Amino acid sequence: MNKDIVILGAGVIGLSTAYYCSLRGHRVTVVDRSPEERDGCSFGNAGMIVPSHFIPLAAPGMVALGLKWMLNPESPFYIKPRLDWGLMDWGMKFWKAATPGHVTKSAPLLRDLSLASRACFEELATLTKNDFGLATRGLLMLCKTEKALEEEGAMAETARLLGVPAEVLGREQTAKMDPSVRMEVAGSVYFPKDCHLVPQKFMRTLKHLLDARGVQFVWDKSFESWGKVGSKVKNIKASNQEISGDEFVLCGGVWSSEIGAQLGLKLPMQAGKGYSLTMPQPPVLPELCSILVEARIAVTPMNSSLRVGGTMEMSGVNLDVNPSRIRGIVRAFPKYFPDFGEKDFAGIRPWRGLRPCSPDGLPYIGRTKKYDNVTVATGHAMMGLSLGPITGRLVSEILTDGKPSLDIGLLHPDRYA
Repeated sequence: MNKDIVILGAGVIGLSTAYYCSLRGHRVTVVDRSPEERDGCSFGNAGMIVPSHFIPLAAPGMVALGLKWMLNPESPFYIKPRLDWGLMDWGMKFWKAATPGHVTKSAPLLRDLSLASRACFEELATLTKNDFGLATRGLLMLCKTEKALEEEGAMAETARLLGVPAEVLGREQTAKMDPSVRMEVAGSVYFPKDCHLVPQKFMRTLKHLLDARGVQFVWDKSFESWGKVGSKVKNIKASNQEISGDEFVLCGGVWSSEIGAQLGLKLPMQAGKGYSLTMPQPPVLPELCSILVEARIAVTPMNSSLRVGGTMEMSGVNLDVNPSRIRGIVRAFPKYFPDFGEKDFAGIRPWRGLRPCSPDGLPYIGRTKKYDNVTVATGHAMMGLSLGPITGRLVSEILTDGKPSLDIGLLHPDRYA
């Protein structure tokens, strides 16, 4: 039966959900708090599709590492000290989740989601003549020190045991992988299944596909309230406009917790602010995307430009730019790529976006038991782009057949209820 589906949020998760729901014959309306011309988290990210990222954010050692990094204002991770019960509650849940058992359970699911999403990206590239620049060349985890290379080598072995190809490379082997650029590293781990694309173009492609399929958009309307009758939602009110539907999907990113709370949903979330700087004409252009391991910086060639981004700053739901975070990126990058200097970033306006981070590092995907016709798809943290298409496909399966094609019990939106 075809349904009227209302999707709250026009980021990559919302648009992917709209696309796969429309393919199944449903009538779809997407509502977003921003105008159509926007630059949220789905646009300025590193554009990576990463089956290599099968370890959730909540993992052993992350608490200690985070505390260490907090002493350095330019480090990859920062929590702004503040009296915030939500932050303290999130931190306690993160600490409880950061166990080997959690990683063991989560890794196979994250692997399956990433590989399935990669296949979706390839299908979309074929459909659209790859107008969003999907490049399936793999990714290098670049290690400045032998210690980091040893640790990443152990991770590569774990990846291979999970069926994710990985190859440990020395200094000279790494140089041969991308001879177009000099790298000062001890070595790397190469993940051939990883990919990259231009996120702004991917979002534009999705919008064109949705327009062609008759999906309706309601822009610049801030959510106000749910209209409920018994165990069902009948409509939402956004900026004094009522929008009715048979099914409602919450894809509101960092705002999902507040919106869901009006339904009694408990979706613990913190906004993890990330930054990126895009050089329109870099002095040299790598062919492969990479992650600078010790600095936690992502580097992605996008056509003739180069995007460099990273950091995880938890300072609340605000879009203020912290100059220290930018300095950390600008100073660390040339240490790996000596053909660049800090001057190459001069005049570049930094982008910033808010990643929705759950305490256990896993997204919330599935129907809530609170209401019969409400589904949640949010909390993807740094994996939003990478897992966007598979999330949309799974939600479309839930709304159509009642059962997703993958076992996503670990992602249940009521797990903190």
